[in-house]
Amino acid sequence: MHRLLLNIRDFIKGRTLSEVAGKGMRLVKREGFAGLKRLFRELVSMDIGYEEWIHRYDTLTESDRDLIRRHVNNLVFRPKISVVMPVFNPPAEFLRKAIASVRRQLYPNWELCIADDASTQTHVRPILEDAVRADARIRVVFRPINGHISHASNTALRMTTGEFVALLDHDDELSEHALYHVVVALNENPALDLLYSDQDKIDSKGRRFDHYFKPDWNPDLFHAQDLVNHLGIYRRQIALEIGGFQKGFEGSQNWDFALRFVDSISTERIHHIARILYHERAISGSKTVSIDAKEHTIEAAKRALLNHWQRRGILAIVTPVERGHFVTNLQLPKPAPLVSIIICTRNRVELLRQCLDGIDKLTDYPNIETIIVDNGSDDDATLRYLNERRGFKRTRVLRDEGPFNFSALNNLAVKHAQGAVLCLINNDVVPIGASWLADMVAQALRPEIGAVGAKLYYPDGSIQHAGIILNGVAAGHLHLGYPGDSSGYCNRARLPQNFLAITAACMVVRKSIWLEVDGLDELFAVAFNDVDFCLRVQQCGYRNLWLPQAELHHHESASRGKEDTLEKQLRFTSEINLLRKRWEKLIDVDPAWNPNLALNGARIGLASPPRTTEPWTYVVDDPLI
Repeated sequence: MHRLLLNIRDFIKGRTLSEVAGKGMRLVKREGFAGLKRLFRELVSMDIGYEEWIHRYDTLTESDRDLIRRHVNNLVFRPKISVVMPVFNPPAEFLRKAIASVRRQLYPNWELCIADDASTQTHVRPILEDAVRADARIRVVFRPINGHISHASNTALRMTTGEFVALLDHDDELSEHALYHVVVALNENPALDLLYSDQDKIDSKGRRFDHYFKPDWNPDLFHAQDLVNHLGIYRRQIALEIGGFQKGFEGSQNWDFALRFVDSISTERIHHIARILYHERAISGSKTVSIDAKEHTIEAAKRALLNHWQRRGILAIVTPVERGHFVTNLQLPKPAPLVSIIICTRNRVELLRQCLDGIDKLTDYPNIETIIVDNGSDDDATLRYLNERRGFKRTRVLRDEGPFNFSALNNLAVKHAQGAVLCLINNDVVPIGASWLADMVAQALRPEIGAVGAKLYYPDGSIQHAGIILNGVAAGHLHLGYPGDSSGYCNRARLPQNFLAITAACMVVRKSIWLEVDGLDELFAVAFNDVDFCLRVQQCGYRNLWLPQAELHHHESASRGKEDTLEKQLRFTSEINLLRKRWEKLIDVDPAWNPNLALNGARIGLASPPRTTEPWTYVVDDPLI
């Protein structure tokens, strides 16, 4: 009970009673009372609350601070970092705290460049003037005319002299070791152009809540939400070359800026710092609380995303979803490529019929062939139905009498496939909407994309597949069992994103990629063949993509059954061991997840302890070489 009370306290921290009630009402509207039950179960099952996590793992001691200062003195590369802060009428208390958070930095080589955008509140100028007198590293320009945040940000950007630029809003706060972690990363890789960190929110009393522990660089999630956001650190030369911040994108000017910046660099020069380095102010009426409700902000973000796709020569349709985030759909080429849909089956004709009816009658993709691999069906009704299907146009039925081996069955089918694109789909999967295949194929045709996965639901509507994370043992499904309408962790159950692996229960991939990686490995007869395949695809330089707008129902293991015999369990264990042996490094460090989050994707909580190492732990007195 004590743990539950602590977790409830962490949940409501920073929110007024009306905000908590509003959040509850939105949850009920979206998920029904099942959503409240899920929230209660999560609060009960959480091993550690955020406040306790901060106390244990994100609170510096005087000894830590001393070691950090010594480490800074030992660093070979100590660039100046220019903190850019546009200001317009912030509350006095929070403006002072924002400035103080920069002055508290344990890394000393910084400058704070402030552009006041003709503030009308009389307390602003004295606070800024006092800051200039107190610290020579602080400079201020008072703009005579209000030009809004893009112009003000550009004014501050033009004041900078550092090699890198960090963005700070006028009422937010940096953690005291924020710039230190940035410079440590730059010492490990001086070629980096863009760095970003994790973030949380902070209320008027300084209490932290609502953490966002982000994945490593995830381009397709960045197309859905501003993954960089706070803290974002940019190489100054490139920031100036792209023209800084654009007028007309106010409210989403930072996302537009980040999109244009990313378009001008290689992804190898982007680095994620898995630390909370930024605290976003959240008080009633603040930008953090109300920004998603502002129509102009959503419209600006949409235009920024459309411009991004246009710069890449891609015609896209960008659709807003909850919290000011977006889903992107691409258009198919004309003519659409032939897709070979591969279905492995054994008996259970009612499942196969449902699956094929969904493909035949509901799916709107214009160019399909269907290959059914019958793995020794001996049920009369199934055999009659398979014989009927042989008469369908562009349908083939292959027979394999061997023991069940999912990899071998699909490899056999691909040898007969004529399509440029393959779609593996289980016989117990049923489409929900008409456009699922068109959406998946359009994304799979992007040159950088490997395997594309769908959002799958159990028959009761809960989530069965929303991407796979490697969990230190093998692999597991993220958001498994969450209500179908759940937003998940930081809206990630609703947004397209890259994963190392997605399930082959419904997977689309170009045939050329399948051949490049030699298909599914038949050593994985039942489990983890899709994970191993996706990891090999990733190893060849492609990104695997999970697509939530492609929705299907999945009666998991309805034909083959569960792992409920000794023989099946021994086989399952051997496949886990093979996966671990082959992919040991990735299994322990999945870039699509965060080392500060627990590895149970079905019950998202905080890692205790985090799977990180403090860079000041092994400080020596000799400079780094």
